[in-house]
Amino acid sequence: MTNDKNDQAGAIAKLSEMIKDVRIAMLTTASHDGSLHSRPMATQQTEFDGDLWFFTQISSGKVEEIKDDQHVNVSYCDAGENSFVSIAGAASIVRDRAKIEELWHPLHKAWFPKGADDPEIALIKVRVEHAAYWDAPSGAMVQLAGFVKALATGQQFQPGEHGKINLATPGDAA
Repeated sequence: MTNDKNDQAGAIAKLSEMIKDVRIAMLTTASHDGSLHSRPMATQQTEFDGDLWFFTQISSGKVEEIKDDQHVNVSYCDAGENSFVSIAGAASIVRDRAKIEELWHPLHKAWFPKGADDPEIALIKVRVEHAAYWDAPSGAMVQLAGFVKALATGQQFQPGEHGKINLATPGDAA
């Protein structure tokens, strides 16, 4: 997709639709020695506008990794719908009280016992730059029919839609 406003809106809508019901994502950061660390994170429920939000503890290792290297990957998988998304973006640590209050839910007290005012609370903001997605027809019979058709016709099996999305603005690092 190109970077004009219509394509940007379409790309944001496509990603929003694909990830809206997937509560847990895998966030991958790089340590100072270059090794990659992935961990499950709950995406905060807010209208997707090109940014993803996650709560974290300010003293966590991932915060230090993000401070050293802002490049992250966020992966979503909805196996029931045969939908997969891999997002590359730039992460930053946010301690904005208004944003914390906006995203706060009482269930977060399990991780932050002092509530939204917990001194350990912080947000990870991921500005989405690029994404790849795979969206296959759901249902084993639909998949099987496509596989059988490929075998019968000698054409390559097409498991579904695959696309790439660019949300990076000119001047962003690739």
